[in-house]
Amino acid sequence: MKIAIGSDEAGYELKELVRKYLVDLNHEVEDFGTFDDRPVLYPDIAFAVAEQVAAGRFQRAILMCGTGIGMSICANKVPGVRAAQAHDTYSAERARKSNDAQVLAMGARVVGPELAKSIVKAWLESEFEPARSGPKVERIKAYEERRGR
Repeated sequence: MKIAIGSDEAGYELKELVRKYLVDLNHEVEDFGTFDDRPVLYPDIAFAVAEQVAAGRFQRAILMCGTGIGMSICANKVPGVRAAQAHDTYSAERARKSNDAQVLAMGARVVGPELAKSIVKAWLESEFEPARSGPKVERIKAYEERRGR
């Protein structure tokens, strides 16, 4: 699977760990930064990654900052993107199954390294269940279209 990844400086170390984990799982990963622990504006990275997902260049993406909240908010501003913040495996699984979330956001100050791997694994192994949740996701898409997003 083609996966985009990005973080701000607070999520940098976790991003590096998750990037390596994804490569070890034989996924194709493109890193959108940051590439060190110097301060950056996380919206720039979140928007760049989410736009790539919306354009269909990546099937999924993972974003990390201190809490995951800011990255999730920014990614959700991009039309066609459904980002979900998850700090446990159940939420990550439901983000895919119920919401067809293509973007996962995690907080490096909230999630430890081993839990992060478990969250990523649960999210990657889960697939959208359109029979049950399709009408809800279609309603989200219709709203975006009506609002001109």
